[in-house]
Amino acid sequence: MRLTVNGEIFESADAGTIARLLHELGIEPGRVAVEVNYSIIKKADYSTFSLNEGDKVEIVNFVGGG
Repeated sequence: MRLTVNGEIFESADAGTIARLLHELGIEPGRVAVEVNYSIIKKADYSTFSLNEGDKVEIVNFVGGG
C-alpha cells in the first residue's frame, strides 16, 4: 500500500489500519494525533480505521515544554 505520511511517500505491506501503520513506524499511539485525508481520527478508532491506497496521513507528536 502506498501512502503519503507527513508529506513523504511511504510504501507499506502491512498498514491496513492506523494502529498497524503506527506500529510499523515504531510510533507509540498514545503520544500522537493522526489525521487522514484532512480529518482527525479519534484514538479509539486507530485499530479499526482502515487506510486505503493513496491516503494522506499526518502524524503529529506532542512535545512538552513551555
